[in-house]
Amino acid sequence: MQLIKPITFALTLVFSTSAFAHPDQTAADMANAANAFLATLKPEQIAKATFQLDDTNRTRWHFVPTEMHPRHGLSFREMQQEQQHMAYALLASVLSARGLQKTAQIMSLEQILHDANPKGRFARDPKWYFISIFGKPSVKGTWGWRFEGHHLSLSFTVVDGHVGGLTPSFLGTNPGKVLDGPRKGLQVLATEEKIARALARSLNAEQRKVAVVDEKAPADIITKADRKARRLEPLGLAASEMNKKQFTQLWTLIEEYLRNYRPDLAEEGLKHLEGLDLKMIHFAWAGSLESGKGHYYRIQAPDFLIEYDNTQNGANHVHCVVRDLKRDFGEDLLRQHYEQHHKK
Repeated sequence: MQLIKPITFALTLVFSTSAFAHPDQTAADMANAANAFLATLKPEQIAKATFQLDDTNRTRWHFVPTEMHPRHGLSFREMQQEQQHMAYALLASVLSARGLQKTAQIMSLEQILHDANPKGRFARDPKWYFISIFGKPSVKGTWGWRFEGHHLSLSFTVVDGHVGGLTPSFLGTNPGKVLDGPRKGLQVLATEEKIARALARSLNAEQRKVAVVDEKAPADIITKADRKARRLEPLGLAASEMNKKQFTQLWTLIEEYLRNYRPDLAEEGLKHLEGLDLKMIHFAWAGSLESGKGHYYRIQAPDFLIEYDNTQNGANHVHCVVRDLKRDFGEDLLRQHYEQHHKK
């Protein structure tokens, strides 16, 4: 099948050895924003917010409420307003306007959950989100950081002044769509649902035999908060078996996830991974095709995975994650870094 636009995507930048001569702008902006944030903190706050690069907490992540997964780092609860602004500026150094909007809206949903059940099992607070910085941020350095709380976990790794990893990247919403109150109708992850359903519905009978991997959706994303994600079987329908309209929907869906990052970062990722064989890109669906009923989908290539699940709370509770099966937490580039600089 001849396609007008070849599919190209990446959520981790890949550099040749020679490219390490000069730091990239995104990594520099993150380092400067991180140091500006740290400069506003008191010593006891710095002690909470900072860790060694090899601290086990760097790869210990989750998206559940903090009572279920005690978090380390400095929370917005413990920050003054100026410090919170600098924390948002750190997020803005790597996320796009779209990504920042989703992040802020997901945090705001905690207030809706609190108002609906103020004496519930879990504390619901839009300020119970944590910044953790691993290593010493510097323009040419090797370090990482994470922003995390209920339904948000965003991890970033910088290696020798270059972005070495942008995953795991988790976004979730509860409620998936606000059903009443002043924000009735708000659906933070609406595009991620609507495009995927339109694609699944457009499949003919033969395509569905391959793409629909289960009549019932799983109760959650399959890779959960695993330290190391894995390739999932069955794969689903290859992009090479889609018509032009279906392929465009698939591309638009992938791009929706990619564009959560700042434009230059997303474009650089596209530039570094081009021309992936369409036979290697798969779309799988499970569950109902009807809106408001439990459903799940995933998109995967050999080293890339997106999972989306909406089954909880009457199919009004969304979990979605992006994983790089080789480079989560910058694993590949960090390994190279340690081999070159820490041989002993």
